[in-house]
Amino acid sequence: MPEDSVETSMPEDRIPTIRTVAMPADTNPSGDIFGGWIMSQMDLAAASAASRHARGRCTTVAVDAMVFHHPVKVGDEISIFTEILKTGNTSMHIKIETWRRSRDGDHTIKVTEAVFVFVAVDRSGRPRPVQNMSS
Repeated sequence: MPEDSVETSMPEDRIPTIRTVAMPADTNPSGDIFGGWIMSQMDLAAASAASRHARGRCTTVAVDAMVFHHPVKVGDEISIFTEILKTGNTSMHIKIETWRRSRDGDHTIKVTEAVFVFVAVDRSGRPRPVQNMSS
């Protein structure tokens, strides 16, 4: 994707759900951070948002298509932002944006984004109604 078509200003009006540093153990043979590691961090952030929103245990049921716009390198800081887009009876659609800041500067760029779908579940793992904060 061309550099000018990707957002380069991290959301200033929101606090990231997760912020972490990419480490050497998270790399592929080319030295870039594995996309799967980034996706797992996104899933952790989405699970945190879902559990808070639903007031309890939730599970991932789907992820929409993801495109990785830019690589993440060892030492880069990633910030993951979450936003509840839609709440159903038992499900939640959560928009996730992942941003990268190089370890030696302030330049930021969006790495990827996706919508994760979670379902609120009870102790036995069966779907339960979402009991969100506004209830």
